[in-house]
Amino acid sequence: QVQLVESGGGLVQAGGSLRLSCAASGRTFSTYAMAMGWFRQAPGMEREFVAKISWSGRSWSGRSTYYADSVKGRFTISRDNAKNTVYLQMNSLKPEDTAVYYCAAPGTKVGGSSADEYEYWGQGTQVTVSS
Repeated sequence: QVQLVESGGGLVQAGGSLRLSCAASGRTFSTYAMAMGWFRQAPGMEREFVAKISWSGRSWSGRSTYYADSVKGRFTISRDNAKNTVYLQMNSLKPEDTAVYYCAAPGTKVGGSSADEYEYWGQGTQVTVSS
């Protein structure tokens, strides 16, 4: 079994920053995590893709990271292989970034930019950006 635990959410003013962490445990990480993704879900909305990072040499058009257009230039996804942890640095936050943020591991699935391409999910961490 794989466990993903997010942390780092909170309340921040518009223009501020937060850093989310996702710690993975359970099975050997590299066997189920060709990529790791961050998604978010606002009330009444579908879960949407935020960012993903390659974990095992996988790339998308030669890049190891990929972002949704809405966060490009403001958010940065990174990883610490030794700690089996993936991070999401969020800068220049906007009220529309308010959502529950989830990390996800693909497991036996593809690990693309759609929520149904991920098998394992964390419990989520709330991010609230005030105007």
